Amino acid sequence: MHRNATEAQIDAVCKRIEDAGNTANVLPGATRTAVAITGNETGIAAERFLGMPGVIDCVAVTNACRLVSREMHPQRTLVDVRGVTIGDGNCTTIAGPCAIESRDQAFRSAEIVAASGAKLFRGGAFKPRTSPYSFQGLKHEGLKLLDDVKREFDLRIVTEVRDSETLDAVELVADVLQIGARNMQNYSLLEAVGKRRTPVLLKRGAGCTLNELFLAAEYILSLGNKQVILCERGIRTFETMTRNTFDISAIVMIRHHTHLPVIADPSHGVGIGWAVPPMAKAAVVAGADGVMVEVHPQPWSALSDGQQALTPEAYAQLVREMNELAAWRSKQPTVIPAQ
Repeated sequence: MHRNATEAQIDAVCKRIEDAGNTANVLPGATRTAVAITGNETGIAAERFLGMPGVIDCVAVTNACRLVSREMHPQRTLVDVRGVTIGDGNCTTIAGPCAIESRDQAFRSAEIVAASGAKLFRGGAFKPRTSPYSFQGLKHEGLKLLDDVKREFDLRIVTEVRDSETLDAVELVADVLQIGARNMQNYSLLEAVGKRRTPVLLKRGAGCTLNELFLAAEYILSLGNKQVILCERGIRTFETMTRNTFDISAIVMIRHHTHLPVIADPSHGVGIGWAVPPMAKAAVVAGADGVMVEVHPQPWSALSDGQQALTPEAYAQLVREMNELAAWRSKQPTVIPAQ
């Protein structure tokens, strides 16, 4: 659409798209609005739109990830998490324990995170685990503790939604709905969060390509939720020395090919506490819009993933170093060229 296109002109274009049996997806940008057409498997003629008031161009997009691609949406998406913007060029820190274990542990973790200046607190209430005998989280009691943390420390809550059945309960507390790696291709869950307007943090599956990650995000965007953040958390390879292979190149590729913010999760990427800080700092330099790390008051006593959690002292030092790198990065020329 033309930069001065009115709402009425945009609505007229959307109506023509929908009258043809397709779906109109309005994508506001910094300088102009684009309208992406989805559902048109047989194609639709550009001539149907080029003469309409407010329309400046009509471009055929061959990429299957139409809504995720920078081809359709050159301006980077900004995700608002209750007043905290992700994707604006700064590097956001998300921190907290793998799982909420008790009120004391949750509040001590929140004190550590808040003292570092971070505004987003991660913590699992529902924990889908590989083994049925592993700690599965406190579930609804964990959500209540997260809500208490939210109110006491004014932190934004990032927590995993395990299934559609518990989505309503999680959304009452969460400021960001996390879709874990195991659920990246749970399409019914992707559709469910796509119908909500709460921001979504979508983690890359351990055996999934970047294109598969993009298509998973496409499910969410196609149903109207444009507040999506992608997350690189490591993939499964032949290497056994680390928990996963942390794919730093994914951060660069995501920023190049999509307009969505990207968060790095080096805690799951390597799974070793002492290796997390250098990987976190590498992610900042690579252009990540944020870094999510696990921190625990006593990692050696954690009920889940204690081996990859940072001590309070190590976490505080890492935040200082990441802030220095983020400040340095802001003074550099654009790292990732536009499409």
